[in-house]
Amino acid sequence: MPWSNQSGGGWKGGGGGPWGPRQSPGQQPDLEEILRRSQDRLRQAIPGGRMGGPLAVLFAVVAVALIGFFGFTVRVNPDELGIVLQFGQYVRQLPPGLNFRWPYPIEQVELPKVTRINRIEIGMRGSSDSRDASSTIRDVPEESLMLTGDENIVDVDFVVFWRIANAPDFLFNIQNPEGTVKAVAESAMREIVGQSDIEPILTEARAQTEAEVQELMQNVLDSYGAGVQVTQVQLQKVDPPAQVIDAFRDVQAARADQERLQNEAQAYANRIIPEARGEAERILQAAQGYRDQVIAEAKGQGDRFTSVYEQYKKAPDVTRQRIFIETMEKVLGAADKVIVDHKSGPGVVPFLPLSEFTVKPSPPPEGQP
Repeated sequence: MPWSNQSGGGWKGGGGGPWGPRQSPGQQPDLEEILRRSQDRLRQAIPGGRMGGPLAVLFAVVAVALIGFFGFTVRVNPDELGIVLQFGQYVRQLPPGLNFRWPYPIEQVELPKVTRINRIEIGMRGSSDSRDASSTIRDVPEESLMLTGDENIVDVDFVVFWRIANAPDFLFNIQNPEGTVKAVAESAMREIVGQSDIEPILTEARAQTEAEVQELMQNVLDSYGAGVQVTQVQLQKVDPPAQVIDAFRDVQAARADQERLQNEAQAYANRIIPEARGEAERILQAAQGYRDQVIAEAKGQGDRFTSVYEQYKKAPDVTRQRIFIETMEKVLGAADKVIVDHKSGPGVVPFLPLSEFTVKPSPPPEGQP
């Protein structure tokens, strides 16, 4: 049947679709008629054409069971802990799984996530995705700028990780847990930084600073009864303010050069001082040996003179003659002379190999006249 045929059914044929004849433009639909036809179709779908009987009882039982199940049980997820409040007062805890409880308003259940590690950023705001956090990090100077113990300003960005340790205390002792943890973290970091110099914070004392801030935060939160455990504190960026960072780097470079020159001077001193001490000790030992030598020689000469004198007193003539002969032997032993005794007799010409007694001059070196 074509759609242009006005005598037949269909949407344009006056059938009006599944809700009866098509209404003319401007005519309002009859709601009572629509509800009546819907009830007729429901009766046709139900065996017997009426709602009474066993089917109605079954529906009632199922409805009561569903209402009882959802009204008297609560499901606690694995990462949650059920905190039961009876007329607004804490009475007990529910483990993960399906648990019984009285319906509202007798009892209501709070479900804090006790195993989830929460993260708070202080001094910066960034994306939760660590892969693109570097491109989305925004600095918050009112949180990150801090004053050190040596009156320098430092820009500190850090992250605090925490979890719920005591669910009832967490729910009922503090009104804004996340804000409280953030305020305590910022206060603890400012206190630790205010007690330290800027150079250790920028270099080797980062791990110590993290540990001290974590300990101080935990002590403060425990005093509040917050039911929060601080698992870790991580320093993300510790730099001087951007306005003075170039000058600060120049100062750091100058300090590094100063330390390098001091180390070189100390190394030179460590090398030259032992050498000087060794040379001084050698000179002292040589002088000591020379002194002992001179003293021993003088003592030997004195003993020799004493022994000669003792012999001279016993036989002066013999001693004088011996001393004279020994002296002449020393003097004439180095002289280039030949002495002939005239007492050997007149007219006697002794034959002496005089040429052998004379010292022949050594030949000049080759190449010289």
